[in-house]
Amino acid sequence: MKYAVVTGTSKGLGESVAKLFMEAGINVIGISRSKNGTLPKHAEENHVNYQHFSCDLGDIEALEETFVKIAEEIYTEDLNAVYLINNAGVVDPIDQAMNVKNSDLIRHVHINTIAPIALMNLFLKKSVETDVPLYGANVTSGAAERPTFGWSAYSSSKASINMYTRTVALEQEELNTENKVIAFSPGIMDTGMQEKIRTSSKEQFTDVDTFKNYKEKNLLRDTDAVAGVLVDILTDEGIRNGEIYNVKDYL
Repeated sequence: MKYAVVTGTSKGLGESVAKLFMEAGINVIGISRSKNGTLPKHAEENHVNYQHFSCDLGDIEALEETFVKIAEEIYTEDLNAVYLINNAGVVDPIDQAMNVKNSDLIRHVHINTIAPIALMNLFLKKSVETDVPLYGANVTSGAAERPTFGWSAYSSSKASINMYTRTVALEQEELNTENKVIAFSPGIMDTGMQEKIRTSSKEQFTDVDTFKNYKEKNLLRDTDAVAGVLVDILTDEGIRNGEIYNVKDYL
């Protein structure tokens, strides 16, 4: 039996990833603040299990409690693989660094950096204890590789995720486990995050017209297509530990 644990399943890429895992015969656990009404039905149609756990990823104590509940649910004698997809994230605050409120910065880092790292750490530890392989993916961004005016928080949080991914992959290799951890850059997709970016002012985000142009010229990728690439990478025997995969190499 296999389980995929996906954060941010209420919509967008997380929803698409969850559906594709179900279609592959893999049970899914969704973590998000709000439920997705279509996923339970999709699970039923594909004869797999789906369970949703409500959790604010900005609350580390709530995240730890949620992990304990999930672990009790899925780690049974029949379990032979776990997939963890840290997909949930925020782009706010979008503004010049000197204008960013510390309270907004703290919440951003909690959701984009601390939550995915903490959750992956918990699953890695459980994996080693139970000898059940973990295949983890942290959703990153091209912004991690270059500075972008107005994205000091977002670029920094994603850059830290990339280095974390490389580091834990190195550790798992040296410990000679079967665990694989990668990062995945999904590119520009037609999601709520893109809508938020397009509402920025020029003073906050100098590239706002470029992102508006992506939408106007229908250049945003469909989340189902992007999810297909990610699921294929995670379920491929040739997955490369610590790799920063980019969807543009596949689509």
